[in-house]
Amino acid sequence: MSSQPAATAESSTPSTCPECSGRLDRAGGETHCSDCGLVVDEQQIDHGPEWRSFDEDEFRRTGAPRTVTRHDNGLSTEIGRDQSDANGTALSARKKRRLSRQRTLHRRSRFESKRQRNLSHGLGEIRRLTSALELSDTIRTQACSLFKTAQDADLLIGQSIEGGAAAAVYIACRCNNAIEMHRLAEVARCSESHIWTVYKVFQRDLELPIPIERPSERVPRVLEAMPVAATKATRRRARELARLADDNPEFTGSRRAIAAGCVYFASEETGQAWTQATVAEAAAVARTSLRTWYQELQDHVGG
Repeated sequence: MSSQPAATAESSTPSTCPECSGRLDRAGGETHCSDCGLVVDEQQIDHGPEWRSFDEDEFRRTGAPRTVTRHDNGLSTEIGRDQSDANGTALSARKKRRLSRQRTLHRRSRFESKRQRNLSHGLGEIRRLTSALELSDTIRTQACSLFKTAQDADLLIGQSIEGGAAAAVYIACRCNNAIEMHRLAEVARCSESHIWTVYKVFQRDLELPIPIERPSERVPRVLEAMPVAATKATRRRARELARLADDNPEFTGSRRAIAAGCVYFASEETGQAWTQATVAEAAAVARTSLRTWYQELQDHVGG
């Protein structure tokens, strides 16, 4: 049936120019005379295949691109829930029941084992977390790849699927400096302590090269969380102190506390004079930790 419209279209087009009886050239979606330039027909419909390839072995229709965010790499199909067919005609009750049964059988046949079902559930949880946190597609892809690797290494045995998905998202965020644990725990379906437990298992058994956050990377976040905007002098001095802590091996500890000490020290030197309680609250650390690193900075800068 597909060849009939093409034959009809070709038969309706004359073989010679009606003006000068010259040769017609069919190219570029129009038919024109190669002698006088008369356009005989235009805006033709190409009834050939929609692909464009120079290799005959690749002349085939394909679906959506493969993706690691699905347990089957996105190759499965979905039976929709529309109440009408392609022509817009409403489906009868008998067809609706038949489609419902087919949809159920199709959903059950998607998984060959319980392992695949768990993988599908975990990847779906990763998509939910990254969507709720408005993370990029790169982080989502990295988290899904890590979750698959962890399942292949049997690291999810004894752990919840939600915890494994949250840990994979957190590791991807650590590698891209995206979000912190407390924000992830707000939308996760497990406790923060459980996420930390699974995270440590992944890091230890998979030997992941997770970058360690430096105080200089934490200082801008502390400054942004302050209730009063910092002056340029305070920002510049806080960054200088943070770079000093980056290069000093004696500053090994909580990066939040070290960054808070740098911000508090800089505010005192520049006259902004924030209180320890204000800086500690913005950095989400204890005041005792802030004072410890503040005194350590005093010893190094003063010496």
